[in-house]
Amino acid sequence: MKQIKKIQLSGADVYPIIEGGKGVGVSNGQTAGAFAAAGAVGTFSAVYPQLCYESAEERSTIQRAIPRQERSERLISDGIKESVEQAKIAYDVSCGNGRIHMNMLWGLAGAERMIEGILNSAQGMIHGVTCGAGMPYRLADIAERYRVYFYPIISSMRAFSILWLRGYHRVSELLGGVVYEDPWRAGGHNGISNKENPEVPEDPYPRVVELRRFMKKVGLGKVPIVMAGGVWNLKEYEDWIDNDEVGPVAFQFGTRTLLSQESPISNEWKRKLLQLRKGDIILNKFSPTNFYSSAVKNGFINEIIERSQRQVAYKTVFEGEYTEPASVGFGGQTVYVKPEDKSKAAVWIREGFDVGLTTPDSTLIYVTKEKARGIQKDQSECSGCLAACRFSSWLDSKVHRFVTGVSPDPRSYCILKTLQRVIQGIDIEHNLMFAGAIAYRFADDPLYSNGHIPTVQELVSSLLRGD
Repeated sequence: MKQIKKIQLSGADVYPIIEGGKGVGVSNGQTAGAFAAAGAVGTFSAVYPQLCYESAEERSTIQRAIPRQERSERLISDGIKESVEQAKIAYDVSCGNGRIHMNMLWGLAGAERMIEGILNSAQGMIHGVTCGAGMPYRLADIAERYRVYFYPIISSMRAFSILWLRGYHRVSELLGGVVYEDPWRAGGHNGISNKENPEVPEDPYPRVVELRRFMKKVGLGKVPIVMAGGVWNLKEYEDWIDNDEVGPVAFQFGTRTLLSQESPISNEWKRKLLQLRKGDIILNKFSPTNFYSSAVKNGFINEIIERSQRQVAYKTVFEGEYTEPASVGFGGQTVYVKPEDKSKAAVWIREGFDVGLTTPDSTLIYVTKEKARGIQKDQSECSGCLAACRFSSWLDSKVHRFVTGVSPDPRSYCILKTLQRVIQGIDIEHNLMFAGAIAYRFADDPLYSNGHIPTVQELVSSLLRGD
């Protein structure tokens, strides 16, 4: 294994090891501070970090009492305050070592306001901002105003070239690095485009080389590329280090950094990670963001898959082949389906899936009464956490009256609620558990043998050895 040399990131010489940001409190001030203290780059999630410590039921009661627009504004305000607290914790824990970054999802409601609010109140504590889950066009402008480094998360050369031409070229001196996140292997939301096959993963090396060629062409030959998604150790990337085709390179560890003493995720989640096997992680498109995402295939994901399989097309009028009546919801509207689909629905109804819910694609899905009530409750209690949500039809736009204009999609789910519950360890088999494609490797890695959970310092030391 080659010796791992330090690299300049966000204005300091650090090890080329970056903690993945993750979301909803999965990386916080404690983890970010610990990675920075170890001479690496720590990243805390600015995605409502403290929600993971609150009672979902208590917040739900509060949220029901106010309009959805006000709920969203309160989330944004709380998110800023909570993230500033995490920045302070990270700064104190780091003891002036390493670098501290914050991670924001561009697809959140009020993402720009949140970034600016956090940076305004935590000046000097945050050295860089990573941002993905969308095309963060204005990230460079924000970085320029607050004089921090920025790290766009992209999944192709084309995506970065668009951002570069749209404005990044004006603030190139603050471009700390370009994070290439493998869209097939990364955990959480992934950037697979319509031109790419989600079933056929591509080798990241030629894609990264293509990115570097563009970067050299526009004068960014010395700006680091950060390889993210599917990175387990540095030994497997030894050929990338000191490689002219790749250029300066650092590595982001998202899934692997879930399992540390400092990690705030529940013990139930940590134990589950140690038990995963190959095939237990699935790439799917059920997220309310409309992005693909990678998650553990547990009872939660299985139920959503089955929900979508119990699906038939309908029309609102008696027309052509659509001759058989079918009820929507709890016996309200009548729609029409094909005779063969009526027969399918009859089987599902006998099995207890006796409520048909409409989707934006003019289909009915069949669920139990209990599930139907749960879906409708979650939709009515939407907090407006996303810029646009297919599950609840929320849109962060006063111009469009806060609605997408498309009917709510019951094939999706309330992402804030389920992520909050899983980090608390509430029924982890039936809540969303994001993980990268390589999460099964915990089970066979010697560092975690006999259920051992390392400290962040132990993990960084292991990574520097190539393990």
